[in-house]
Amino acid sequence: MPKSSFAGALTTPRVDVGIDTGNDFLNHTVDGFLKIGAVAATRAVAEDTYNIVKGGNFSRRHLEHALKKMCKEGAYWGTVAGVYVGMEYGVEKVRGTKDWKNAMIGGAFTGALVSAVGKNNRDKVVMDALTGGAIAAAAEFLSYRS
Repeated sequence: MPKSSFAGALTTPRVDVGIDTGNDFLNHTVDGFLKIGAVAATRAVAEDTYNIVKGGNFSRRHLEHALKKMCKEGAYWGTVAGVYVGMEYGVEKVRGTKDWKNAMIGGAFTGALVSAVGKNNRDKVVMDALTGGAIAAAAEFLSYRS
């Protein structure tokens, strides 16, 4: 059985979490899940904190709702990110090159998969695939800035 390890570092504006499962594909997927899941959970907490402060009342029920929402959002968006990172990594290995096209293809597959799981009709799945590919390619272009 491969050796597993966990390491982390926090430096502005980058967060690095090292996961070594002994499998590069799984390492990338888990890394994407953890990073984006943490961002989504933080966003959910910030939103609920704002609503509680705005409403002026804090109760155990509000806290429980906020924790459930934080876990649900973190798990959902972490899973989507894990699928995307895994798809992009798989496309890179199949194509044998690392470029923006991998992101576009990975984003399209992820958009289609997430949409299909949501029981959307065929046209919506295609539109979500196109949107996923476009957003992933755009993000890749932005990351190439110098």
